[in-house]
Amino acid sequence: MRELTVAVAQMKPVLGQPEENIVKMSEMIRTIATKQRVDLIVFPELITSGAELGLRFTEVAQRVPGATVNLIAKRANEYGVYVLFGMATKEKVESILYNSAVLVGPEGEFVDLYHKVHLSGEERMAFREGFKLPVVETEIGSLGILIGYDLAFPEVARSLTLEGAEVLCVLANWEASGLDAWRTFIRARALENALYVAGANRIGEDVTLTFGGESMIVGPRGEIHASLAGTSDKDSGEPQEGAAIATLDLDAVREVREENQYIQNRQPAVYRAIVRKY
Repeated sequence: MRELTVAVAQMKPVLGQPEENIVKMSEMIRTIATKQRVDLIVFPELITSGAELGLRFTEVAQRVPGATVNLIAKRANEYGVYVLFGMATKEKVESILYNSAVLVGPEGEFVDLYHKVHLSGEERMAFREGFKLPVVETEIGSLGILIGYDLAFPEVARSLTLEGAEVLCVLANWEASGLDAWRTFIRARALENALYVAGANRIGEDVTLTFGGESMIVGPRGEIHASLAGTSDKDSGEPQEGAAIATLDLDAVREVREENQYIQNRQPAVYRAIVRKY
C-alpha cells in the first residue's frame, strides 16, 4: 500500500504583515508535525500576505527562491515534511507579479512553483496569469496544484489528472458567501477524476472580504476523509484555525478508476469545443 499523510492548514493571516504570518506558519508546521507523522502540509492561497493588498503586492512580492521560501524550507527540513503554500511572487522584471504556490521539500530544498492561471476581479489588476499546469513528481506521490478560482474550471483538474496527478492540492481564499460552491467543487473534482483533493482555505477578514474555511480532504469516490467544517467558535460562530489530517491510500486511485472507468471511457475527439475560445 502506498500511503501519504496530508494536512490542510486553515489559517487567518494578517493583511500586509508577512513577517507575522510567517511566524504563525512556522508555529503551525511545528504543531502539526509534532502531533503525528505527516508527509505534506498545504497552506492557503496568499497566506504570507493576505488577499486585498492591491498595489501593495509590489511591496511584499518576492522572487523564488528568496527569503520567505528559504525560511519555510528550513522549517520543512526541521520536521521532514513537504510544505506547499501561497504567496505573491515576482520575476526579474519587478512589475511582473504572480499569485503563486511554492512547494518546498523535507531536505530543505525548493521543489516547484505554480502561477495561478485563472484570475478574477481585482486580481487582474495586480497579477499576471500563469500558463502552465505542472504535475510534481515526488517520492510521496504525484501532486497537481490549483489556486482558488482554478478549482471552478473542470479543465484544470482533468488536465492535471491526465498528466498523472494522484492528489490535487488546492490553495484557496474562498469567501464565506461561496462555501456551497467550495464544497461542491472539491467533491466533484475528486469524484469525476477519481483522485484525492486536499483543499486548504483561509479564514478571517481583509478589507471587504470574509473567508469561510471548511478546509477538507476528499477521496476518489467523493468521500470526505477529514474536514474542518463545523469547527466554529461557540461564542462568535467564526471558523477556527487548525488542521485537517488524513492518511491517503494512493493505490485506491487506480482501483477506483478501474471501477468507474471515467478516465478510460472518455471520447476526446468529441470534445473539440472545450478548447475553443468563447
